[in-house]
Amino acid sequence: MHSPHPCPCSRSLVAGLALFLWISLFLPAGHGLAGDNPPPTTKQTQAVQEMQDNILPTLKSILELRADLQKQLREKKKQLKRSSSDSEKLQLQAEIALLEQQLKESGDDFTRIATGIDPRDFQPKKKEEKFDLKQEITFLLKPLISEMKQMTARVRQQAQLNVEIEQYSKLLPEAEEAVQSITELLKKTKDKALEKQLGKELTAWKNRQKELENKQNIARMQLEQLSRSKTSVREDLQESIKHFFRTRGAYLFLALATVTLVICTCWLLHRFLVRILPGYRREHIPLRLRILDLVFRAMTFILAVTGLFGVLYAAQDWVLLSVSIIFLMGIGWTALQTIPKIWNQSQLMLNIGSVREGERLVIDGIPWFVRKINVFTILENPDLGVTLRVPIGKLLDMESRPFNRWERWFPCKRDDWVILADGTRGKVVSQSHEAVELVQRGGARKIYRTADFLSLSPLNLSSNFRLKVPFGISYDLQEQATARIPDTLSRYISDRIGEEGYGDYLKNLRVEFMEAADSSLNLVVIADFDGEMAPLYNRLRRALQKWCVEACTREDWEIPFPQLTVHKV
Repeated sequence: MHSPHPCPCSRSLVAGLALFLWISLFLPAGHGLAGDNPPPTTKQTQAVQEMQDNILPTLKSILELRADLQKQLREKKKQLKRSSSDSEKLQLQAEIALLEQQLKESGDDFTRIATGIDPRDFQPKKKEEKFDLKQEITFLLKPLISEMKQMTARVRQQAQLNVEIEQYSKLLPEAEEAVQSITELLKKTKDKALEKQLGKELTAWKNRQKELENKQNIARMQLEQLSRSKTSVREDLQESIKHFFRTRGAYLFLALATVTLVICTCWLLHRFLVRILPGYRREHIPLRLRILDLVFRAMTFILAVTGLFGVLYAAQDWVLLSVSIIFLMGIGWTALQTIPKIWNQSQLMLNIGSVREGERLVIDGIPWFVRKINVFTILENPDLGVTLRVPIGKLLDMESRPFNRWERWFPCKRDDWVILADGTRGKVVSQSHEAVELVQRGGARKIYRTADFLSLSPLNLSSNFRLKVPFGISYDLQEQATARIPDTLSRYISDRIGEEGYGDYLKNLRVEFMEAADSSLNLVVIADFDGEMAPLYNRLRRALQKWCVEACTREDWEIPFPQLTVHKV
């Protein structure tokens, strides 16, 4: 049975409330969420009055320009009717289209200056009925992009106005030069036809000059208006935060609260089922309950997403709704790319995969007992005394197997004495899946990486161990070497072991004939000791050699030495 834990969703809810209270500290005192604007100051009133005084001359200038454009337009249309040349007609049609465009732009300028509103914003948009996936995605992203553009609208508008003013400043001198040049030509010419045509050109260029001046004045006035209404970065930030919490922030908070409520409710319901269903109290949870856990996870996700979109849809906040849809599409795309991995993980969680609970799993040469499979799998090694929490994804390419109860989980335990293939003998004082530390006789310590330790085939002395000590006697004792001498030597060694206080730890003692060597008859002393004598392993080996020599001295047995015979041919 699982032990209950604090609900992580409640922590998220508290964190959201704390964030809301923290940001609300930025709001100036005395200002509510209604966002009432303060009354205009005297300086602001004077600025507005000066701006209105500058607007009237500009509007008058635009009307004069429109009158000139209309006059030119009427003349061009008359010329078009009288013309018989196709090339001249095409030229006149292009000039008429240009004049009509200038007339329309001047009308828009008049409306923009008089009202402070761009009339193009009120023009109906053309509807596109053809389905285009790219356009649909663009339409989905449009609210988010529009919101970002709105945040930077003032800066971009100022930059655009500065570019326009600079462009008009370059064109105005050219227009003035053109007017001056045509005026000089009119003074010098006496040809009536040429004078008439130059007069038309002069009128057209004067209109262009006046149009450029008007547009430059409009741009400067708009830039001045933006500069006067400019606020500090802190004030803009406060205003943005207030606006966010008045509108979108409340919807976002409600959506997150709904998601938190759904997750907590599902979690509490799952905890209730864990308490009342007996299968959860077993060491290994049955398959039906594992399926129930997966269904709960899926339903929790579906209900949480449904609650999120339901709140945002009811609030009709298309910006947050678009962001949520994009986020969900990203999760869906990622899930499509990892479907095989998710399927394998689902099999593991259902305990029907390649790794199963209650089996033996080997990782980096170390066996582990699979205690519990979940999002994080619990692995244990009883001999090491180590528990690991491993992500389930790490088990995808692994296999476990059933094991027998007599199988060891590690060659040794803490406080065991071992001998390694490199000759090191010591007591295990610390061991884990990372390193093993040995302390040798005398206090020297040696640390091995666990993989290196295992590669040295450690011999564990802490249960029981055997000493084999070979010993040779002379061939003169051949008649006694197989029976009398082994029995006598065995009794002597047994007595000496008792005298030294090792008798209680002796499990078995035998002296046997081993072999007939070149220069001696070899016996072997076999002594089995209890594991408690492991710290004295080398001392006992030396003692057995000593007692063999003492027995030979007492019984007057000759100990041979190797002989080398040289034969001459």
